[in-house]
Amino acid sequence: MYLTIKTKDGRKLKVKALINFGCTNTTIARKTVEEKGIPTKLLPKPFDVYNSDGSRNGEKTIKEFVPLEINSNRHIE
Repeated sequence: MYLTIKTKDGRKLKVKALINFGCTNTTIARKTVEEKGIPTKLLPKPFDVYNSDGSRNGEKTIKEFVPLEINSNRHIE
């Protein structure tokens, strides 16, 4: 599925998206952020990533976030 995202600097970008209704956070691939030049901000408190079985997902820690608006079929988040 493709969604339109609007970055805080006003750019509208069409990106490929995977919808996971069981996910507790919204994420964006680092590769997409780097390829599209989307600015990030540091989180005040980084957090670790866990799998659905409760095990830690490798050494992954989320340290940054991307403030953006997601638009899917006129539903805006």
